[in-house]
Amino acid sequence: MNEELAKRLSQLRKLKGVSLRQVEAATGISNAYLSQLERGVATQPAPEKLRRLAEFFGIPYETLLEAAGYLEQAPARVHRYGAAVEKTTPFQDAVQSADLTEKEQEMVIDYIAFLQSRKK
Repeated sequence: MNEELAKRLSQLRKLKGVSLRQVEAATGISNAYLSQLERGVATQPAPEKLRRLAEFFGIPYETLLEAAGYLEQAPARVHRYGAAVEKTTPFQDAVQSADLTEKEQEMVIDYIAFLQSRKK
């Protein structure tokens, strides 16, 4: 079972607000297989499928290759815009792919601040 990949894909899809059928329509990957990936049942997806998913979600291809176990997890890599970035978390990938408006970004920041304040 590939829990890291399953978690990332599920979070990315939920944050993007799309159904499995919408991902299928955009990537050509069957919704049944996508469901298996999100549940961690399908454990060795073809790199080409991961590439299509990375493009759809707007995240670096290497992120999904690492999550699937095809690449060693690197401490840093070059972002698609040329800047070096640290290894991202599923949350960071999801936020990056969300295409939030400025107002929505402010709301997310406010909510994170609220969560932080509850820890104290």
